[in-house]
Amino acid sequence: MNDSTQPVNPLGVAGIEYVEYATQEPLAFGAALEKLGFHAFARHRSREIVLYRAGGMNIIVNADPAVAGLSNGNGDDVRPPRLKAFALRVRDAALAYGHCVSRGAWPLSATAAPRVGAMELNIPGVSGVGDSIIYFVDRYQEFSIYDVDFKRLPGVTPPPAIEGMHFFGIVQSIEEGRTREWVDFYRELFGFSVLPQGQYFGVLPKGTLLESPCEQFYLQLVEPPEQAAVLAWQEKLTRVGFGAPDIPKLVAALAARGVTFVESNSVHTSDRGAVTYLGGTSFEFVKSHLTVME
Repeated sequence: MNDSTQPVNPLGVAGIEYVEYATQEPLAFGAALEKLGFHAFARHRSREIVLYRAGGMNIIVNADPAVAGLSNGNGDDVRPPRLKAFALRVRDAALAYGHCVSRGAWPLSATAAPRVGAMELNIPGVSGVGDSIIYFVDRYQEFSIYDVDFKRLPGVTPPPAIEGMHFFGIVQSIEEGRTREWVDFYRELFGFSVLPQGQYFGVLPKGTLLESPCEQFYLQLVEPPEQAAVLAWQEKLTRVGFGAPDIPKLVAALAARGVTFVESNSVHTSDRGAVTYLGGTSFEFVKSHLTVME
C-alpha cells in the first residue's frame, strides 16, 4: 500500500498474541488442539489454565471455575468450549487501554475476569462482544507475559506449526442490523478497515470482513441468517480461522492426525479452505496470502 491508503494504526497493533477458550473439559479440548498440532507448553502458576503453542500461535485453555463455569458432576450441564477472548499485540498496553476507554470502550469490571493474584500480571483489556474480552499485550518478544504467569512444562519444546499454519482471523456473530455499530467499534478504537463488498477468503463467504491495521489478520462480522431463531443466534466470538499457504497439504496433514472436515452441500473442502468441528467447537482453515511475523 502507498502512504495515502495506509490505514491508521493508533495502537501499534502487530498481530494476535493469543486466543483464549473457556472450557469445563480441558483435557478433551486439549486433545483436540493436539490434533491441530498444538502442544501443552506451560501451566498457570495459580489457576486452572494451560498454554498451548504451535509455531508463533498461542492458545490459552482456561478451566478456572470462575470463567469456565461449574458442572453438576455428571456432565449434564457441561457447555461446549467458548471462545472467550483474544489478545492484540500492541506498542504500549497501558496507552492502548487508555485510548480505547477514552473513546467509549467498557473497561473490564470485577465480574468480567478473576481478580489478579499475587505475582500475576494485570493485563489490560476492554469488553468485547457478548461476555468476551479484548486484551492488550506489549510483552511478546524476548520477555513475555508467560514468563511471569506461567511455569513451563519440563522437556517441552514448542513444535513448528503444521504446513505453515498461522492465525488468519476471528469470526464474530452479531445481531441483525448491527454491522455498522461493530464496524465503527473496530475502526475507531483499533484502526481496522472494511474490505470491499464481495472480497472473501475461505469457504464460508458471508458477512463483513475487516482488515487489521497491521494487515496480519482479519475480523469477520456475521449477521443472523433467516433461520436464526431456530439457531438461538446471539452476539459472541464464534470461531478462529487458521491460514496456510496450501490448503490441500494442510488438510492432508491434519487428516493424518485424525481431523475430519465438514462436507455438505453448502460447505466442503476446497483449495480455498476447509472447516472442522473438533473438541466441541469449530475451526476454519483458509488459503492465506499473509506474511505473518512471529
